[in-house]
Amino acid sequence: MENEQKNQYLIPASIVVAGLLVAFAVFYTNGAPIPKDQGANVLGNDTKAENMRPVDSSDHILGDPNAPVKIVEYSDLECPFCKDYHPTLTRVMSEYGKDGKVAWVYRHFPLDAIHSRARKEAEASECAAELGGNNAFWAYIGKVFEITPSNNGLDPSKLPLIAQQIGLDKTNFESCLSSGRYAEKIQENYADAVNSGGDGTPYTIIITSKGEVYPFSGALPYAQLQPLIEDAIKSI
Repeated sequence: MENEQKNQYLIPASIVVAGLLVAFAVFYTNGAPIPKDQGANVLGNDTKAENMRPVDSSDHILGDPNAPVKIVEYSDLECPFCKDYHPTLTRVMSEYGKDGKVAWVYRHFPLDAIHSRARKEAEASECAAELGGNNAFWAYIGKVFEITPSNNGLDPSKLPLIAQQIGLDKTNFESCLSSGRYAEKIQENYADAVNSGGDGTPYTIIITSKGEVYPFSGALPYAQLQPLIEDAIKSI
């Protein structure tokens, strides 16, 4: 009888503890401060992710713009986790982009408090797009991630040199960059990231043509990202 009474108390207590753990998990996932880099794999907020601005012609898209699955990445060019994540998404496109199943959409999410140079680098990538089109944009951010040591380590004087290395006119690039004409677009991307649940970089939202939304934070390795992509494809 004594054991039965103890069990009766233990079961409710375990439920309370479990509830507290769930509540903590929800707080940790949705209440993380902005801004910060995220190396951990934290699920995003589905409700906020649905606020994401629809993908349109103003976006930088690698692959078929009509692909049924789109990976929307909010990224900071000085984020070390974004630097690690970039080759992962490149691999995804080499395996899923060639047959038109998946497209990669890049949006800017510069974390100014810790990466004061990232915003200007984002503007530089927009200037590359202006001068050389979509291919130049992807070549530019790829080169930045290749050479930056991250965490504000890229010398700003190298931005025009990177443009030159990918075949753009250095003088025209410098003129574009000094004009600041893409500052508003970068800020709009940033606001969209926050409004969509982003609280660190990289922040990713996988969307399908049927409207399914799969948000997550952190630089998922390919082995963990691939099942999400497969699930998205199967849901179409």
